[in-house]
Amino acid sequence: MKRLLAAVRGFFARLFRRAPAPGRFESGTAGALQGWVGTAPLVLPRRDYLVYLPRGHRRFGRRPPIVVLCHGCRQTPEDFAAATRIADAADANGWLVLLPRQKDDANAWRCWNWFDARTSRGAGESAIVLAQVDDVRREHRGDGDRVVVAGLSAGGALAAAIGVRHADRVRGVFVHSGLACGAAALPADALRVMRQGPDVDVVAIATEARRGRPSPQPVALCVVHGDDDDVVAPRNAAALVRQFLALNGHPALARGGSSAAADGLPAAGLPAAGDLPLPDRETRDTLASGRIVTTREWVDAGRLVVRYVAVAGLGHAWSGGDDAFAYNDPLPPPATEILARFAAEVAG
Repeated sequence: MKRLLAAVRGFFARLFRRAPAPGRFESGTAGALQGWVGTAPLVLPRRDYLVYLPRGHRRFGRRPPIVVLCHGCRQTPEDFAAATRIADAADANGWLVLLPRQKDDANAWRCWNWFDARTSRGAGESAIVLAQVDDVRREHRGDGDRVVVAGLSAGGALAAAIGVRHADRVRGVFVHSGLACGAAALPADALRVMRQGPDVDVVAIATEARRGRPSPQPVALCVVHGDDDDVVAPRNAAALVRQFLALNGHPALARGGSSAAADGLPAAGLPAAGDLPLPDRETRDTLASGRIVTTREWVDAGRLVVRYVAVAGLGHAWSGGDDAFAYNDPLPPPATEILARFAAEVAG
């Protein structure tokens, strides 16, 4: 009798068992009334996007986090997704992944217009991407309270602007080879800022943004930057660290001391002395490839505020990416894994 009941149960279990649906990409478009960009005033404030629905995604149950991944210049969402292997990470972690698409007529090199004054103030393309987040939240039941915005280069600068200006909408910001919010005061200054660092007080921008919020919500930052980056100088990574420490009211900026070239990394690509306040934690790993990875962290009451991963020998490229695509370096550390760990900490 027991065997018969077990066989019947097994039959019905097999009959009604469903394999998890495979992950898939879908397309969408969204816009914002505040999304007009001063550098492309005739372009409608709408952008297309891809969204990746992870393996086993359902329209019921707990809403999954939304990870926004903004491509760099001369990239497409399809290339960026393939090169970063973001679909595998989404399947493993249950993310919805939003990949905004820049229009050719909004920027001839398909760069996000991070240097546009409206965008760096939180309107412009910052507002468009947030409208896309809302679209994904509604259409695919994403969790609007667990959003991480990430990007490479110009996409990283756009992610930083969203984090600074819309801290109430974002749990974390991941910037690979990017720049601080408002780093360039004018579009004509963008190339010089990329090579030399910000020409404005980015800490003051964050302080003003923090003052403008009734109850400041923490927005963690993770920065990955190559010390050999000759397109976006590592000084920009140091500026990002300082900006988000100020945004989160971390005391490191006030307590003095610095972490700089004396740490033994190649001096050529490092921020100048004083650009980085002393971290709360610091580790250094030598990988099998010979690359040195230095990770500095600033925390508050056990909560991560800023993580800065400096990769010796890495240029202007996604670390650990597929080098069949431009702006990707195949050597570790894998930036997608660093992003996954960060997203689990701040939005898991």
